[in-house]
Amino acid sequence: MTEGLTSSSYDLRVPLPGPYGRVYRSRTRTVVELHGEIDIAAATLIGAYLDVVTAIREHQVVVDLTHVAFFDCSGLALLCGARRRTDENDGRMWVVCDGPAVLRVFRAGGLLEAFGTLPTLEAALAAD
Repeated sequence: MTEGLTSSSYDLRVPLPGPYGRVYRSRTRTVVELHGEIDIAAATLIGAYLDVVTAIREHQVVVDLTHVAFFDCSGLALLCGARRRTDENDGRMWVVCDGPAVLRVFRAGGLLEAFGTLPTLEAALAAD
């Protein structure tokens, strides 16, 4: 489905299912802005969208968690898979998060350092 696409060869503006957020382009990056509660039910629905976004070759993806009220290990597993696909396709992924409860899940999973979360969307859009 995404074979042959590069991060500059398409325009993506897609609402995520239910109340879970949206996907849009900002500068040279695709932003996946998540909302609400990211639990196993939400992760199942969101996963298909992240699969498409992260399968694009040399893609730059920002996952924005600043509007997330609840985040559990299924959300963390979702991001780990997205990060792996992005890396396999020579892309980059940044995670924006400033909420103590969400950051606590990254710490508990031992992945805070690995993801190197950024506190604002602006910081992620400007990151190298």
